[in-house]
Amino acid sequence: MAKNTSLYFRIVEGRNLPAKDVSGTSDPYCIVKVDSEVVARTATVWKNLNPFWGEEYTLHLPMGFHSLSFLVMDEDTIGHDDVIGKITLSKDAIGSQAKGIDSWLNLTRVDPDDDVQGEIHLSLQLLEGPKKPTLRCQIIEARDLAPRDISGTSDPFARVIFNSRSAETSIIKRTRFPHWGETLELELDSEGLSEQQGTVTVEVWDWDMVGKNDFLGKVEFPVACLHKTPLLEGWFRLLPLGNNEVDVGGKLGALRLKVRLVEDRILPSMYYQPLIDLLVESVISPAEVEDSSALTMLEEVTTVESRQDVAMTLVKIYLGQGLVVPFLDYLNTREVNHTTDPNTLFRSNSLASKAMEQFMKAVGMLYLHEVLKPIINRIFDERKYIELDPCKIDLNRSRRISFKGAVSEAEVRDNSAEMLQGYLTSIIESIVSSVDQCPSVMRVAFKQLHKRVEEQFTEPENEDVKYLAISGFFFLRFFAPAILTPKLFHLRDQHADTRTSRTLLLLAKALQSVGNLGLQLGHGKEQWMAPLHPIILRSVACVKDFLDKLIDIDHDTVSEVPQRAILLPSVIVKEGYLHKHKAEGTQLLSRFAFKKRYFWLTSETLSYAKTSEWQVRSSIPVRCVCAVERVDENAFQQQNVMQVISQNNDGQLQTMYIQCKNVNELNQWLSAIRKASIYNERMLPSFHPGAHRSGKWTCCLQADRAVPGCSRTHSAVTLGDWSDPLDPDVETQMIFKQLLQGRDKLRKKYLEMPDDDQTSNKEIRINSDVNPDGAESIPQLMKTGQSVAARLLVVIEDLEQAHVTFQHREKEDTPSVILNP
Repeated sequence: MAKNTSLYFRIVEGRNLPAKDVSGTSDPYCIVKVDSEVVARTATVWKNLNPFWGEEYTLHLPMGFHSLSFLVMDEDTIGHDDVIGKITLSKDAIGSQAKGIDSWLNLTRVDPDDDVQGEIHLSLQLLEGPKKPTLRCQIIEARDLAPRDISGTSDPFARVIFNSRSAETSIIKRTRFPHWGETLELELDSEGLSEQQGTVTVEVWDWDMVGKNDFLGKVEFPVACLHKTPLLEGWFRLLPLGNNEVDVGGKLGALRLKVRLVEDRILPSMYYQPLIDLLVESVISPAEVEDSSALTMLEEVTTVESRQDVAMTLVKIYLGQGLVVPFLDYLNTREVNHTTDPNTLFRSNSLASKAMEQFMKAVGMLYLHEVLKPIINRIFDERKYIELDPCKIDLNRSRRISFKGAVSEAEVRDNSAEMLQGYLTSIIESIVSSVDQCPSVMRVAFKQLHKRVEEQFTEPENEDVKYLAISGFFFLRFFAPAILTPKLFHLRDQHADTRTSRTLLLLAKALQSVGNLGLQLGHGKEQWMAPLHPIILRSVACVKDFLDKLIDIDHDTVSEVPQRAILLPSVIVKEGYLHKHKAEGTQLLSRFAFKKRYFWLTSETLSYAKTSEWQVRSSIPVRCVCAVERVDENAFQQQNVMQVISQNNDGQLQTMYIQCKNVNELNQWLSAIRKASIYNERMLPSFHPGAHRSGKWTCCLQADRAVPGCSRTHSAVTLGDWSDPLDPDVETQMIFKQLLQGRDKLRKKYLEMPDDDQTSNKEIRINSDVNPDGAESIPQLMKTGQSVAARLLVVIEDLEQAHVTFQHREKEDTPSVILNP
């Protein structure tokens, strides 16, 4: 049974941040760390003490983690960025909240003594001698210590302390991966030791020639533990000096965060198949639209907070089964049939609405980029001052961009209207000419939706409803949000500045009116949008024509072959310019050893060439990749460097070093290559985060080039992404958990069986076992809903029991040895 740990976090916004610049403002951004590793960096919001980011991330951490930290920084163009404050959440604190954390949290000061990282490998042994007992501590090595010196390294030494006695190791210069291999002994008083009180402390420090030494972390062991287990050995996580985080009453400002931890034990696939069968049965052979099914019962027990996650998971499951179109058609048909007023169609956050939204993101993001990216880039590059609202026009801004001196409010509006009309025309033209670019599966889904709406609303006055149903999703829930916040749809690396953001907002409003076919024009409060009304009304005809062409597709175009993200060799997963380290050789300055190259990643190869048009490419087979890891900054005195370790035909390991432009690009490439190679058989358990230069490794200072790595690999740590390969077992486990939470509700509604009615449960169990297909297994007097509910409850019970059984096996197989706390 595999363990799956996923961390979801969203950095929403900040408030009341302190001013760090002479202008009285700050340029804040957030750095996100899981334990000691930077996993994300938000965009900078310039000149703002109440920034909005709205950036969200999903991180898959099969190995688990200890803490999640958010550091708020002020970006400076000259010198080092200033630290504003931080928030640290322990794994236990996040996990204790069943629905996750969603609140404002005050920033605290950053104490260097609390900023520790890494682990230490040691053994402790209590020796009962004829004279005095002795505490023997073997300090073997440490890894991933915090850098304390300007060189990006430290000069670590270790100290063991008990009562008033202490002993120290030697100092290892310029490394974050010291190897001591020393044994320290302390003679102890028999009287104090017999009381089984006190604590043995092992501390790690960075030695400084001038000034005081810097704290790197500590590990503590109660003496009582040594009496029970005379020999303790293993890797131990270094802890801070003490929890000195003090809430300073919001003086450093606050962050609004959404954080959720999901930890699951994933069963073998065979255990999830009965639940998959019930979900498939719901959409391929529904008896009647109004009849209950496993899918409708799932919707009944889905909370408002979890509906989006459930919708995304279901989309992935049905994509994996090649049934995403019947799935959406089933939900949409029920939604349409239950709607009496066409003006309210799909206006709620129902499972059908959420599923359509998530479906478009899952299959249409590349299409969205093709259509919108050129015009979005143009808007960002031109950075025009545009405003139509008379209450918000700032003539001072207008003067700075005018060569004619002062301009009037009317001139600003006229100029703004002209520029907006140009942008809006480009957007509409790009969309309506993109029929052939739109994924066929999306077109077929819209065709089915169009058909259901047309069948339900046959009155002449509802002629436009069939168009509005599609455009409501296509324009209002897909293209308009992407224009409003392009950073959140990966159209841009940075958020828009205030001026560009206002332009995007006005365009998003206009595109929403286009999606509404101009039916709401002139009825709202924003009458100042009137200059755009003519172009919106003129576009209605071409939008309808576009929608007609969009759904003019044969259903057979989308084959029933599973739509899983099993990447074909020719499909490019990721591409772009990076900097590759030149072949080994004498270098005057390591920074000049990196040369710009264009990289392509497919499911079979990682290749590169001088430019994207270059025909001659060098490549590494993905099947030969053994590790993909970050490189320590000290290795080349460069940031954001990663390494791809592969094995050649002779079995020798080869390392390619690649530099990315920022930490987000680094994490994206790390994650993409790890996902492509995650099932490789020869993945390395350890690696060198440094480089072998001047006859030794820069990380652990070992001379032997072939010596095993000094740090653990992170091959399964990946970022969640809309283009991720589907994992049916993980997805079905999520659905099972949702059903498990609503089991009592389903039992009460459909079977009216309380928890303690074991006899009734037993009858269902016997009948279901006789005929697993279920059609005749439940008493004939039961209605369809009762029959499906009974079968579903049996499946839930089976999965629950399987989890219990596997957990018992794990406990029996786990040795009772004290490991890293």
